[in-house]
Amino acid sequence: MATYSVRILASQPLRSLLTIGGVALCIVLMLFLLAVYRGVADGAVEYIRHNETDFWVLQHNSWNILRGSSLLLMGHGTVIREVPGVESASPVLLILPGIKKGNRVATVFLAGYEPQSGIGGPPALVQGNAVQSADDIVLDRAFALKYQIHVGDTVQIRDEQLRVVGLSSGTNAFAIQYAFVSLTRAQSLVGFPHIVTCYLVKVRAGENKERVAQAILEELPGVEVYDHETFLRNNTQEMESGFLPLLYTIATIGVVVLTTIMSLLLSVNILERRKEFAVVKTLGAPRNFLLSVVIHQAMMITGAGFLLALLLFFPMCSLVQLLTPELTPRSSILQMGGVMIASVAIGLASSWISIHRLRRIYPLEAFS
Repeated sequence: MATYSVRILASQPLRSLLTIGGVALCIVLMLFLLAVYRGVADGAVEYIRHNETDFWVLQHNSWNILRGSSLLLMGHGTVIREVPGVESASPVLLILPGIKKGNRVATVFLAGYEPQSGIGGPPALVQGNAVQSADDIVLDRAFALKYQIHVGDTVQIRDEQLRVVGLSSGTNAFAIQYAFVSLTRAQSLVGFPHIVTCYLVKVRAGENKERVAQAILEELPGVEVYDHETFLRNNTQEMESGFLPLLYTIATIGVVVLTTIMSLLLSVNILERRKEFAVVKTLGAPRNFLLSVVIHQAMMITGAGFLLALLLFFPMCSLVQLLTPELTPRSSILQMGGVMIASVAIGLASSWISIHRLRRIYPLEAFS
């Protein structure tokens, strides 16, 4: 049975190779979309995940920092630190200024934090040092690659010159990248020295966290208090709401194209061998023989397409990162396994679509 299926595919080698190539490209598309999603999902919230704290305190009605706004005062921090059970409250100011290097200008998600505590700073440094003075700035590695900025270079934000002292990872949110300066520098850039976005609050060991959170809300009625897990989930949800619909749309198109390609090939093979299949039926072949032949063809095409897709996928990801540093696709064995299962399911669906043509083949056609 398998040999017969191979013979059918080998009878039209160019058509079969083109079909396998089309299947491989569709599978590459699915693998790439999943890898891009994982890269964006990790990059968008890695800053929040790394700065693990007991509570995030924001302005009332603010529930994320990716696409939300929050304005608090330095005085809020003074009140929070006086709440019984609070160990520390570290302020962070997030703004969206333009950063200039030569004649090129780009927007960054600038985080101002207190260098002495390190809380609110970059998740990890891949080169250079952290912010130490008001004239220092740390840039995301992908951003620096894209705009050809190196450690030791000087960049300009508004009219202020800042020296690049380090490059960070885990700070690439795809659409925009993080950068880091001291809190005082960020406040001077925005023009309001007493403004912050949020406070990262740590509770003393042994204290009841729920009681501390309630005490903060009682002392400051105009704020929201989120535990770390809830705040991370809020930002993940916000990221997915703006990105997932696009991925779903493109993935659906890929699935439809893949199903169509395979269905057409299988249907054409059946039509071209209609008389041959009629002879097989006349000779008394088992009822499911031809059905199995079609399914075997679909699985062979899917398997060959998947292997070719894997050979194409990794060089393509390397090329994409070289040409577009801010796009950082990340894949895993689990993702590849999921795409393989989806490909097999699509192959079976394509078989089912084309199999109805077998029912229209009658044994008497062998004598026509």
